[in-house]
Amino acid sequence: MKLSPKPGVPGLTVLLGHLDRQIPSCCIEPFAGRFAAKLEFWDRSMRSSDIRQHLLDLRDGKQSVDGVLQVLRDMPYQDLEFAKVDHHRPLRTGFPEVVLGHGKSPEQVSVIVAALSGHGHPVLVTRTNPESYQLVVKQTPDATYNQLARAIVVAGAAPLEQREGVLVLTAGTADLPVAEEAMITAQLMGSKVVRVNDVGVAGLHRLLDSLPTIQRAKVIVAVAGMEAAIAGVLAGLVSVPVIAVPTSVGYGASFEGLAALLGMLNSCAPGVATVNIDNGFGAGYLAAQINRMDQLGID
Repeated sequence: MKLSPKPGVPGLTVLLGHLDRQIPSCCIEPFAGRFAAKLEFWDRSMRSSDIRQHLLDLRDGKQSVDGVLQVLRDMPYQDLEFAKVDHHRPLRTGFPEVVLGHGKSPEQVSVIVAALSGHGHPVLVTRTNPESYQLVVKQTPDATYNQLARAIVVAGAAPLEQREGVLVLTAGTADLPVAEEAMITAQLMGSKVVRVNDVGVAGLHRLLDSLPTIQRAKVIVAVAGMEAAIAGVLAGLVSVPVIAVPTSVGYGASFEGLAALLGMLNSCAPGVATVNIDNGFGAGYLAAQINRMDQLGID
């Protein structure tokens, strides 16, 4: 089996060249496609002398393929004392570590962002604030702040090509901050996002007017508070996964999103997967994973 990486991916070229010469097709074929796609997708995260040496040892027959894979899965991380930054998460999961800004000081956020961006990773900090951003941008001038989503974003050394397929929909305008977080996450992971806003069940004709756009999506993120009926309605109209995001929008008996969460979990229509209350990040991440499954060789 001939494995041909795209030009400009040095680590992948070394590894696949060795695999071509040394290992029969029947042995490598089950895992080569998926591993090669991940390695090519995030090769810039592997530019360290330690990993280069492991690849050279593999080429020279001093290490086995399984041995190198185990090393790459487990190393390295950067110890900042207050945090251990996982620089090889892209190899294991397909996307770098994302930083939850809540509970971290502006100084801590700034140091973590500098560590991640210094390795060429795209960086996302969720649930943060302008005070943290002011410190971040001093060390990382490319950082931007999205006030609606309360997120800090650094595009990275080589932003990913945007793949069409993700749609983020809100039931009401008050759901926009959570939807924005979902959109930013999916975009940073390489998905082009289409938005449909304020189409809740109180005015169902608004949803029906947007149906042609909705039905072109490969995966839908539905963001809603109150009773969150829109998720079940959507699932009954489309043939793709619906990722439901309950929000803490609503009056007293909504219990800060618990009513929406229970409503989405109890959807009558199949095809709905529900994330935690206000978890736009989790929904956007999952949507982007679904949208690029074919890119990673997953049928």
